[in-house]
Amino acid sequence: MMCANIPLNKIMNTEFRSFLEKYTLKEIPCESILRKTYLNECYEETIVKIRKHVVGNKIWVSIDESTDIEGRFIANVIVGTLLVDEPGDIFLLTSEVLDKVNFSTIAKLFDASMFILWPDGIRHDDVLLFVSDAAPYMKKAGTAIKALYSKMIHVTCLAHGMHRIAEEIRSHFPKVDKLISRVKQVFLKAPSRTILFKTEAPGIPLPLEPILTRWGTWLQAASYYCQYFKGIYKVLQLLDSSDAISIREAKIIVSDRSVEMNLTFIHANYGFLPTTITQLEKQKLPLHESIAIVKSVENKLKHIIDEAGTAIKEKLKNVLEKNCGYNELKKISSILTGEATSMEGLPEDLTGNDLAHFKYAPITSSDVERSFSRYKNVLTDNRRSFDIENIKKVLVIQCNTFTD
Repeated sequence: MMCANIPLNKIMNTEFRSFLEKYTLKEIPCESILRKTYLNECYEETIVKIRKHVVGNKIWVSIDESTDIEGRFIANVIVGTLLVDEPGDIFLLTSEVLDKVNFSTIAKLFDASMFILWPDGIRHDDVLLFVSDAAPYMKKAGTAIKALYSKMIHVTCLAHGMHRIAEEIRSHFPKVDKLISRVKQVFLKAPSRTILFKTEAPGIPLPLEPILTRWGTWLQAASYYCQYFKGIYKVLQLLDSSDAISIREAKIIVSDRSVEMNLTFIHANYGFLPTTITQLEKQKLPLHESIAIVKSVENKLKHIIDEAGTAIKEKLKNVLEKNCGYNELKKISSILTGEATSMEGLPEDLTGNDLAHFKYAPITSSDVERSFSRYKNVLTDNRRSFDIENIKKVLVIQCNTFTD
């Protein structure tokens, strides 16, 4: 039930209980007994299985923080094994509430999580990689953690980095940004306008509704408007400007010839970025492939020489230069592919054997981001009284599956 995200109170449903008792031929315990005993047993069993999978292996760790619907600061901790010959396993180790979010609480959470993994003594030399976002407190936490985990490299998420490039692109095209925003408002929760759109432009998908916190969606919207500009223009002209301010403003913007040219420029030169972000978010990519994806972005942006293009190139350069962990991983990747033979610039405690374990090292924090989606599915509107400790246990059980 917990793995399927079925609330334990469903066990009190008469029909469901009868079904289970009939086909299992066992007495079904009540909800409170399941919550007090069975949940703890399943959680402890899951933690034991994680420890067994990790024992004797090098690992990477990823931490991210989010605010839940109750306003609590929730931090999730992901660990993954670093194997030489194949991609390793990935586990959600814990989900904790933080009193506040700063480098100190993150560093303490990191160490406490390693104690969950190794209760008989933390194996500091087995932690080779820490992946987080590029928030200042995360960078500071990474520096503090490295004092105890001397072999560890701290890399900030490259998918986040690409999103920052997308934000930079957006800032250089305010008219396009306004077009996307106004057309979204025109058709949002407006069924009659949606019907008109489908009738007058049957071969065109409905306008995209980008969410700025979702990586790359604004660029996807810009590409959409480039491809279907004429059709959208036609539909907007059929709407009454007096019906809404958004309609009037959208009509004005689409009549500006420079907007279509800007859309063409964005689509031609930056339309590939959403796909790049998706590629980086894939699980279990070899390190050399991840590095190659980032390098391809650098190469593609290199040839854009106008004022906006130069500023965007500079932004990418700054993002990558400030990511010291990425530059260290580039050196390791070069060693693994035979392009380099020097370990200069890498942590002194790293050995050649350690470097071999970076073959499938991640460079994004996408796995921990996915765990927050699971968290939201657990803490739905009708489960707001869910005890936070039980949420953690259910989440750990749900997010970790074992084939053995």
